[in-house]
Amino acid sequence: MPEPPDTLSKVLALAKRRGFFWPSCEIYGGVAGFYDYGPLGAQLKASVEGLWRSYYVAGEGFAELSAPAISPEAVFRASGHLEKFSDLMAECGKCGEAFRADHLLRELAPGEEPPASVETMAAALRRAGARCPKCGGDLSEPFAFNLMFRTNIGPGTRRPGYLRPETAQAMFLDFGLLYRHFREKLPFGAVQIGRGFRNEIAPRQGIIRLREFNMAEAEVFVDPERKARHPRFSEVAGMRLRLVPGEGPEGDLSLGEAVSRGTMAHESIAYFVGLTARFLVEAGVDPARLRFRQHAQDEMAHYAADCWDAETLLSFGWTEVVGVADRTCYDLEAHMRASGQDLRAFARYETPVTVERTVVAPVHAVLGPRFKKDARAVARALEALEAGAVEGRDSVEVEADGRKLKVEKDCFTVKKTTETSSGRWFTPHVIEPSYGIDRIIYSVLEHAYSETKKEGEDYFVLRLRPMMAPIQVAVFPLLNKDELVAVADDINRRLGEAGFRTHSEAADSIGRRYARMDEVGAPFCVTVDFDTLKDGTVTVRDRDTTRQVRLALAEVAGAVGELIEGTRRID
Repeated sequence: MPEPPDTLSKVLALAKRRGFFWPSCEIYGGVAGFYDYGPLGAQLKASVEGLWRSYYVAGEGFAELSAPAISPEAVFRASGHLEKFSDLMAECGKCGEAFRADHLLRELAPGEEPPASVETMAAALRRAGARCPKCGGDLSEPFAFNLMFRTNIGPGTRRPGYLRPETAQAMFLDFGLLYRHFREKLPFGAVQIGRGFRNEIAPRQGIIRLREFNMAEAEVFVDPERKARHPRFSEVAGMRLRLVPGEGPEGDLSLGEAVSRGTMAHESIAYFVGLTARFLVEAGVDPARLRFRQHAQDEMAHYAADCWDAETLLSFGWTEVVGVADRTCYDLEAHMRASGQDLRAFARYETPVTVERTVVAPVHAVLGPRFKKDARAVARALEALEAGAVEGRDSVEVEADGRKLKVEKDCFTVKKTTETSSGRWFTPHVIEPSYGIDRIIYSVLEHAYSETKKEGEDYFVLRLRPMMAPIQVAVFPLLNKDELVAVADDINRRLGEAGFRTHSEAADSIGRRYARMDEVGAPFCVTVDFDTLKDGTVTVRDRDTTRQVRLALAEVAGAVGELIEGTRRID
């Protein structure tokens, strides 16, 4: 069920007050779409990223890369981002404020699905009587605004470049190197955790929509003839999830049923949907507020054949936090065309196959002198042509290194050949789980947030999972007395050396210190009192139940470890 309407403001206030995240450059008025992670937020972020690595690097055996955030313009021209990575925007002629056209329409006509084209969006805004929400001024006609940040690489030539809007492209560019790293065997996966940059038109809702954000993406390269099956699908086939298909009714289905009914395209995409669900719940997302929604055809990204979004229910509605897409061979094919490099894979047959083929054969003796440095690319382009498409023609047009070139018939021949093939060349398809780390962190915070009254005052608790909490155990002296502080400091040091995330302080009453730890999500507190000095025992308190137990000092580290792992409870 939805949270109360003011949960967003309360969670943002708590996050700022307790050091989870803060508006960037606030002393200069701040900049929309930029946030700093404070001490607790940075640790929570590290925990989420560490959990993600445990799933995708340790669990799946994928290779992690770390690539630059800036790439030359040619990369994004090939990928389609220069042409297609944009939102429709309208500007106020009076105050100059800019607005996303689809957000304007959703506010004015909640039941109307925002159209994608400029013309239909303009007509829809006119029908809705759209005006500037800030000053009431007239709005411009909507127009496409590319969301990438542009820059220049180096002085002098001013080579144009862009900050990456996703981390994926580097993994496509490195496919040949990765293919050799994995001993030329598919399937394999590459992952990257890093920053993405999108010049959002009107970012809002805290860290949900940022201009600089954190992503964790996996690119899983598969044989297109084998992606219908996944070797580990049986591990998730029985999982029941709330699914919202692009067509058809919403409902709970097992992933096995979703594949067999054709609701999901194949086992590979369903497997990573199941893996995503497990990760999100383990990170702290409430399973009752989690669903997977399939993109409708007119919503699909330009590279995707199928896509399912993991959405969490927040106080302002369902919000995408992960996308699981079948990108087919779009990216590798695009970069092969633009770069002239071979980004294919080879599948070996069990038994060699002899076939008769009619092929287009380049005449290298003519190509070399005529096309010089382009001869090799032209030859590859000719070899890729179907023989029937060139027979009887005086010339053909091919694309080489991004340019269209005319090739006369003396540069090629059409001939029959008998070949014994040991395998087949193909362009791999890509399954991509793409995680928005910041959105996941906010979802975890809001789903963990609760409030009550205590002694007539508001009392806030973050019920973070112990493995994820930025502070796992706090160690307090009951009073700010030297003899108690010394013991508390020693326990705190030993717990830290054992690998736990700890905190210790002596100011204020013990009740206020417990309240602060409840508010930042620390699941356990250890309290040193005067009985500790007599019998060597301490009090261990559970955040969620407020129950306490006395334990000997020698037991504390082991007990805390069991409590965090969930194999022990305080009864």
